[in-house]
Amino acid sequence: MNKVTLVALCYCLISAESFQIQQSSSSIKNRREILQKIAAATLFFPANALAEPSAQAQSIPTNQAATSAGRWGCKTDTNPSRTVVTCTEETRKFNADGRLSSVSATANGVSTSAVRNPSRFSPPWSYLTETSDSKVAWNSLVKAVSAVDGGVEIVELTDEYLHAVVPTEFPAGLTSDDIEFILRPEDNIVLYRSVSRTSVFVYPLTQPVSDKNSNLKRLEKIRDKLGWGLMGQAQTGSERI
Repeated sequence: MNKVTLVALCYCLISAESFQIQQSSSSIKNRREILQKIAAATLFFPANALAEPSAQAQSIPTNQAATSAGRWGCKTDTNPSRTVVTCTEETRKFNADGRLSSVSATANGVSTSAVRNPSRFSPPWSYLTETSDSKVAWNSLVKAVSAVDGGVEIVELTDEYLHAVVPTEFPAGLTSDDIEFILRPEDNIVLYRSVSRTSVFVYPLTQPVSDKNSNLKRLEKIRDKLGWGLMGQAQTGSERI
């Protein structure tokens, strides 16, 4: 039975019983019976029986939903206690301007492009503390990224762009984090972005369950290994649960 049929059933039930009430002197008793029957209908047709989780996920306009606001290429899976949003179209190749994406308030991570979201912004790195040769700096970065985590995989690498994926650390059991770097040799800096593809929302929270700053800590581990400078105030990370 679908949702439309259930609504029609309840409407017919109410209409029929209302007619009986008008014809009966014991109206209070009849009203009580109406409420009992409607409650029974609700029990036998719970919300999750109206749609399978996968179908329910497909019906959600993820580009408009609050849990995926500001994100792209998302799939949402939801039930009464939690919502899981996974977005896979936020890396540079999906941006016509060739820049790194920002980080939405509905995602975990940091980016040098998140200038309008201070809690997700982190300043560029300067490699001049190591070398003035951009090629040397880039080779050092590639080596540092490759060694930062046992599960890291570099999926795209050019002379000025690096995209790697690594299993999400927190919350455990999710998909991957996307790590991106862009070399700007004319400014002697490197831009970057590290964001978890999947966000988990637990009712009634309106912010995603925290990654415990794992994206930020991974980036800082890379920068510390390189000994590079930070072109601004360091991001301190989130204190969300």
